[in-house]
Amino acid sequence: MALRLADGTAWSDTLARAVAAAPEAFGAPADGVTTLHNLVEGDWRAVGAPSPVRTPVDNTVLVNLARLDADSARAAVAHAAAAHREWAQTPLADRKARVTDALDALTAHRDLLALLLVWEIGKPWRLACADVDRALDGVRWYVGEIDRMLADGREPLPGPVSNIASWNYPMSVLVHAELVQLLAGNAVIAKTPSQGGAVCLTVAHALMRRAGLPATLVSGGGEELSEVLVRAPEIGAVAFVGGRSNGGKVAAALLDSDKRHFIEQEGLNAWGIWDFSQWDMLAAHLKKGFEYGKQRCTAYPRFVVQRDLVDEFLDMYLPVVRSVRFGHPLAVDADRSAGDPLPELDFGPLISAAKAEELRRKVDEAVRGGAVPLHRGKLDGAPFLDGQDTSAYVAPAVLLAPPGRSRLMHAEPFGPVDTIVVVDTTDELLAAMNASNGALVASLACDDTDEAAKLAVDLQAFKVGINKPRSRGDRDEPFGGRGASWKGAFVGGDLLVHAVTVGGDGRLYGNFPEYSSYPAT
Repeated sequence: MALRLADGTAWSDTLARAVAAAPEAFGAPADGVTTLHNLVEGDWRAVGAPSPVRTPVDNTVLVNLARLDADSARAAVAHAAAAHREWAQTPLADRKARVTDALDALTAHRDLLALLLVWEIGKPWRLACADVDRALDGVRWYVGEIDRMLADGREPLPGPVSNIASWNYPMSVLVHAELVQLLAGNAVIAKTPSQGGAVCLTVAHALMRRAGLPATLVSGGGEELSEVLVRAPEIGAVAFVGGRSNGGKVAAALLDSDKRHFIEQEGLNAWGIWDFSQWDMLAAHLKKGFEYGKQRCTAYPRFVVQRDLVDEFLDMYLPVVRSVRFGHPLAVDADRSAGDPLPELDFGPLISAAKAEELRRKVDEAVRGGAVPLHRGKLDGAPFLDGQDTSAYVAPAVLLAPPGRSRLMHAEPFGPVDTIVVVDTTDELLAAMNASNGALVASLACDDTDEAAKLAVDLQAFKVGINKPRSRGDRDEPFGGRGASWKGAFVGGDLLVHAVTVGGDGRLYGNFPEYSSYPAT
């Protein structure tokens, strides 16, 4: 079947809409490529060395990202600190009004922001819309709740909040967090993820800035900017979302500091299957679990299965894997009518060709080490455009019994690759599910919910689902991690506002060198 790009979704059209929405944030094209400005010292400025950003959708260049050096970042932080002092004195009613103005502007550009996410990070349209909608709906909830959350005399932090986030949820994680931090009286600084989301975040921050919010958006490499965005004395708190390697560096940089921080790191989230028979119910959960190619911190890439149930589990699970739909997120039938829906896919590409190649190497490494390949999908037959670069796409794969020395045994793959471990006792079940020394979520599939609740006590995960998955959550649901998956204060609902304010009894939920304290989940 011949395919083409859906009407009005070409990158040239999408970028033109972004420039029209926020012309102040874009430079004039040079050699046919537009360079993004940085939002520093209260204005959009053409500073920084341009570096090309490619889309994982087809590996073409989208824009240039202007990467700041450390000196420029220090100036931006100093200005943000001055803006913070003024914003912290702004009455709450005025802060609520400005955040609401920003939300209204973002809502008016909702479809543009979603389409930018499709191109920049490869999210299918439905999931891109959900990312934007969760951000906007979530912050509107906080606007309605913030008076109560600050009623015990909580005050803003002594300096702005520095946000360093991964690329996978630019709106529902990064922008959402920033708007709540602003609502609580803090100026904010955000680092643009180098791998994706830059144009979406640029448009979003332009709209936030027009609403009078003290937001700073800087681009650059971690080596150049991390020291400034983490250790600068003006910074009041550091919010980090990403992998354990970089998260560990941030945590180490804060060891000699009493600076407020919340560092979300990856863990190997696992489903345990024990004395279970409700396979149709589980199949529905597992199909949904492949959304966005499992490129999220609460994905479940590990299944720990009781030996007596392996045959029944595979009878249910393998058809689910084979039914997963992936491909170019904007490719439609060439004969379709204008205005028809965009493709209904579970995922598109991984975030980059380099990440896709790394994941393929991990699979090959595990198989060479003794893992049994139960399923290895192919790109053949997936909906791609003629001649399209598909180097960032990876078909689903399932491996049984990954060897202990394999990287897939202990670390999250961050892609559509699942591993299955077979166990004979509940002790083995718990050990295999706790393989990564802490996780954000875990789930148990067990007909006896009382037995499952007993097992859940020994799982090193912040949230444990029984016969259902767990997620980051929205609105008043707390979020954190156990073990190495989280450092510092927990967030979500009241906890997010508490993490970026001072007051109350001063004791926060979270993982700290002196103590760990966990709220009900």
